[in-house]
Amino acid sequence: MAAILILTLCVYVGATAYIYLRLVQSLPTMPLAARIGLGLVMIFLAMAMFLAIGLRNTALPEVVHKFLFDAGSVWMVFILYMTLSLIVADVAHLLFPTLSGRVWYALGITLLVMLYGYINYRHPRIEHIDIHSEKYHAEKPLRIVAISDVHLGYGTDRTDLARYVDMINEQHPDIVFIVGDLIDNSIEPVRRDNMAAEFERLDAPLGIYAVLGNHEYISGLEACADYLATTPITLLRDSVVLLDDIAIVGRDDRMNPRRKPLAELLERADSRLTIVLDHQPYDIRLSDSLGVDIHLSGHTHRGQVWPLSWATDMMYDQSHGYRKWTTTHAYVSSGLSLWGPPFRVGTHSDMAVIDLRKKNRLTKRFCQPPTLCLTIDTTR
Repeated sequence: MAAILILTLCVYVGATAYIYLRLVQSLPTMPLAARIGLGLVMIFLAMAMFLAIGLRNTALPEVVHKFLFDAGSVWMVFILYMTLSLIVADVAHLLFPTLSGRVWYALGITLLVMLYGYINYRHPRIEHIDIHSEKYHAEKPLRIVAISDVHLGYGTDRTDLARYVDMINEQHPDIVFIVGDLIDNSIEPVRRDNMAAEFERLDAPLGIYAVLGNHEYISGLEACADYLATTPITLLRDSVVLLDDIAIVGRDDRMNPRRKPLAELLERADSRLTIVLDHQPYDIRLSDSLGVDIHLSGHTHRGQVWPLSWATDMMYDQSHGYRKWTTTHAYVSSGLSLWGPPFRVGTHSDMAVIDLRKKNRLTKRFCQPPTLCLTIDTTR
């Protein structure tokens, strides 16, 4: 892990230097003082996210915290696409030596990609999934809304949360699941904005259940748990809730190396339909082998922006979306919101709306005179 972090940091610093040199080369008449100023500004922007994380629990004014976070997060995506665009422009120049203004073409493409990414992020997808089960006996379908990775804090503020609550309520859920990383890097902005008031507006007759993610550990586990206790949200930490035909199994995040084994938690479910909430989607294969009916995860963001989506697709057996395993219906959310940069390129924010229905067996009898009759069992 340390080697990966060091490599990432080297690439980040190298990309910043590359962009700086290409900008200076494109402006040969720029005075020395302006070059120094540009370099200092770029160093600050490159450091802004690290400063925002490091100073997140200090008494700096709210406006300073938010500025550092916003500037740093936007810069991270800018540097990614500006670097890629410059590389493409420089390769094009080798093929077409008369091509000029490469830096400005790259800058224009980068800004257009970022504009698209921001608009795309602001419009989450609603994924509708129908699941039929013989373990569910009620005639009325159960509507589940499952979300993950809201990352409340300086990036996702109370205004954003209010919009998400409206989206959830529009689906008329019976029950809501929050599958980890509800809090971002610090509980302080969540407290200051009184975001708990927005959770009071959630309308889910059977309750709102959440599990921990890695960011709750980053933000301060006990502080987050204490705050959630003031809201209508029920936090599940290696615990099981039984609701008629359903057992909700909420796993602690794998940041806790001593969390309880899934098999042990499932023993409390009896013969009920099991819904496992587990933030990081490393154990879907295990859920399937243990006969779990529904497994819900998040965490991956599917990389959030291309080409990082390629990396997450290689890292996980299921990096996003719905998949029916042998016995388990699994859904991995890309996140209703996101961490850091407010852009989605090649990925989508999402919210799962799952209608759990009773599986009905229908018998149809077809006869052809005089003697041939055929009985067919169909399932819906």
